[in-house]
Amino acid sequence: MDEKDLRTIIEQVLSEMNVGGAAAPAVEAACAKACEASNIEDGCIPDITEVDIRTQYLVENPEHGEEYAELKFNAPCRLGIGKAGARYKTLPQLEFRAAHSAAQDAVFNDVDEDFVKSQNLFIVQTQCDCKDTYLTRPDLGRKLSPEAVATIKEKCKKNPTVQIYVSDGLSSASVAANIPDLLPAILQGLQNYKIDVGTPFFVKYGRVGVMDEISEVTGADVTCTLIGERPGLITAESMSAYIAYKATVGMPEARRTVVSNIHKAGTIPAEAGAHIADIIKIMLEKKASGTDLKL
Repeated sequence: MDEKDLRTIIEQVLSEMNVGGAAAPAVEAACAKACEASNIEDGCIPDITEVDIRTQYLVENPEHGEEYAELKFNAPCRLGIGKAGARYKTLPQLEFRAAHSAAQDAVFNDVDEDFVKSQNLFIVQTQCDCKDTYLTRPDLGRKLSPEAVATIKEKCKKNPTVQIYVSDGLSSASVAANIPDLLPAILQGLQNYKIDVGTPFFVKYGRVGVMDEISEVTGADVTCTLIGERPGLITAESMSAYIAYKATVGMPEARRTVVSNIHKAGTIPAEAGAHIADIIKIMLEKKASGTDLKL
């Protein structure tokens, strides 16, 4: 297929999509990039993952279109995407399928161990032996394996003021996307407050509740887990921080404080890290967390 044939196909796809408004430049740029590629595969279409759905408004002949588009920009939802007869237009449909695929990948893929090691984190595992067990047995994801307990006791600082660890949770993609900025921001904030921090590490196949056992094993006053959130169709890279003061196995969930929606289109990792450090400082001052903590 030569460049002329490719452009003809792309123009036909764009015509059916009825792309307009702020989304058009992004799609046109993707078209140009595709046409410039030296090795073009048959059936190539623009990279739909590069389209910002907040600026995408595909309703034909709208009333108060500008006002609606302005509102939509502040809420990244699939609104104002228009229809082709009784069905969705091609572009929103492809975007939806791409987002669904990204969410599935985030849940089912494992975090790259080389990446984890590059962040100076050693790896331990819960009692889940594989991803299928992790998804079907949440209780095992809340318990450390005997080997993990031994490794933490061997490698971690004893009785730190704060113990931070990272876990894959339900989004492996969130770890690579956020930890390089998030974890250093937290550590720097705590260092500025002169708060003692334990040895960070990574927990594979971890649920939020495993932090309670980690708190007891390390003897930390405050335990903070940075864990991948269940992915949605807006982003598959969102991360949460669960923080608790003197967590114990079997404690009520209400004793946890949560900072959620950490990702590049939400609370950006660097800002979230500074905020989490502030929360930990307040927890230590007030000796409380969760619903007992009055910020």
